[in-house]
Amino acid sequence: MSVGRRLSDRTFGFLLTLPALVLFSAIVLYPLVGSLTTSLFRQSLVLPGRSFAGLDNFRTVLADQFWPVLQNTLVFTVASTLIPFAIGFALALALHTRLPGRAVLRGLFLFPWIIPGVVVSFVWMWIFNANYGVLNGLLVRLGLVDDPISWLGQPGTAMLAVIVAKSWASFPWMMVMLLAGLQTVPQTLHEAAALDGAGTLRRFWHVTLPHLRGIVGVVLLLETIWNFQHFDTIYVLTGGGPAGATTTFAVSVYDTAFKGFDLGRAAALGALWMALLSVLVVVYVWAAERGEKS
Repeated sequence: MSVGRRLSDRTFGFLLTLPALVLFSAIVLYPLVGSLTTSLFRQSLVLPGRSFAGLDNFRTVLADQFWPVLQNTLVFTVASTLIPFAIGFALALALHTRLPGRAVLRGLFLFPWIIPGVVVSFVWMWIFNANYGVLNGLLVRLGLVDDPISWLGQPGTAMLAVIVAKSWASFPWMMVMLLAGLQTVPQTLHEAAALDGAGTLRRFWHVTLPHLRGIVGVVLLLETIWNFQHFDTIYVLTGGGPAGATTTFAVSVYDTAFKGFDLGRAAALGALWMALLSVLVVVYVWAAERGEKS
């Protein structure tokens, strides 16, 4: 093949990818560079002009709001990942058996997943309402509490309420992924293990779990990444309150930019948030590549 032919092929290939590159630059690259640049300036959303601040915005954020927000984000992310994972795994194992009506149950369990996040948040806000909420009404009727509890108005219970709402919306897709993985486990392996005298728990531990290691890792990593940047459930239910008890990175960046009108600090906090999130993304890419090679 001639040099001219190779150059022509390269040009053609570049032209094919050019629309995607332009779209990526406009939607991802330009806002990213703009945000990183803004983090180095003192800039207000309501006042014109800006002045160079260097790393002052980062110092202010690290000294003020970063560590409490990081703690809240980690608590929310870990709990909102592990709780629905445990529920989804248990349901996947149950639906993988010859359970009567399992086809109908699979469809019903998907219901929380297909509802928009804001709608889910409003539903749970009514459930947790201190005055007319279903949960308080049930607990009072059963005699478990004497007075209604302000689930969303107390620092000790607000995070728990948010985690419950998010877990309810998250477990169905985990269940589906894990159920799909269970259906790929060769039945002959279970039969061979049973012939060797292995009981149900031993077959689960030595046959099922090793076969699901890849899908479990992907599910946990993806859910961790999504929860680390989750916004709508927290903001609708509590707005980050009370007293900052449920303020995560997503809520804090929004409040700093659009309530505090401080774009520089919001961009600095967003840059630190992006750096932490990038670690999770790198781990996910590494795990995916390793899974393809194995």
